[in-house]
Amino acid sequence: MSESPAVEATGLIKAYGKLKVLDGIDLRVERGTVFSLLGPNGAGKTTTVRILATLTTADRGRARVAGYDVVADRRQVRRAISLTGQFAAVDDNQTGAENLRMMARLSGLSRPAAHRRVAELLERFDLGDAGRRRAKTYSGGMRRRLDLAAGLVGEPEVVFLDEPTAGLDPRSRQELWQVVRDLSARGATVFLTTQYLEEADRLADRIAVLDSGRMVAEGTAEQLKTRFADHRLDVVLADTGSYWRLESRAVHRSPDTLTLGLPTDGTAAHVRALLDEIDPDRRDVVLFSLRTATLDDVFLALTETSAGTSKETADV
Repeated sequence: MSESPAVEATGLIKAYGKLKVLDGIDLRVERGTVFSLLGPNGAGKTTTVRILATLTTADRGRARVAGYDVVADRRQVRRAISLTGQFAAVDDNQTGAENLRMMARLSGLSRPAAHRRVAELLERFDLGDAGRRRAKTYSGGMRRRLDLAAGLVGEPEVVFLDEPTAGLDPRSRQELWQVVRDLSARGATVFLTTQYLEEADRLADRIAVLDSGRMVAEGTAEQLKTRFADHRLDVVLADTGSYWRLESRAVHRSPDTLTLGLPTDGTAAHVRALLDEIDPDRRDVVLFSLRTATLDDVFLALTETSAGTSKETADV
């Protein structure tokens, strides 16, 4: 079982009434890696996590987590995973240490073992000084770290993080990023859903993009950037009229500076042709610069394209 992927799914389909949330997605996540699932609101990210975490069942398809079938071996799957959602599930009226001790005892640890595990986790998540304070006094970042620590009491093989940094300030977000790196370094598999594309870019070994219930691309961040949005031509427009005339074509928009980013393959011929096309009279473009793509560009290109088409998944 140790040779099997950490997460493997084939043909997952899920509908709520007439609304098809997942439309036949396939997944494979290798052990000890960070895998990020991206997609706009309503794409099916949380539904995918709920199926893999045994909180709901797919209408069709199969999935295995930590080597166990999510339907037939539900109990074993739940023992092998941890799930942290968008909101910290901690008891505000208990201290940090009490929250962790409760989870440790529920996980079956003896009282001495629970105390040792709690001390270890408080230290590991930089909550040692706050362990005796009630959770309601914690900042958002501290609450999220406590929530993650509670999920790691049983040392899970696979950690599901469903938009764990939603609503956190930049400093707290970076603290959570370090936690994810530490988890991976210790051998855990992290399955991360997020709408912060920089987060996926920095953390994930492999990224998949989900849109309208379908997997539209998968690969490393660099592979996706090269294949789907290799370069971007940023142009500064002379006035708001020019800006709004071209705004619908852009993959990057900055109305404050009248700057638009347009997709290009980066060749001189294409850049010249693009400038002639958008500014034939040579009056609208004040400045331009060529830049390599970001994951934001990939995300916009894929989700905007796939919204109106039935393109096949691109696996790179």
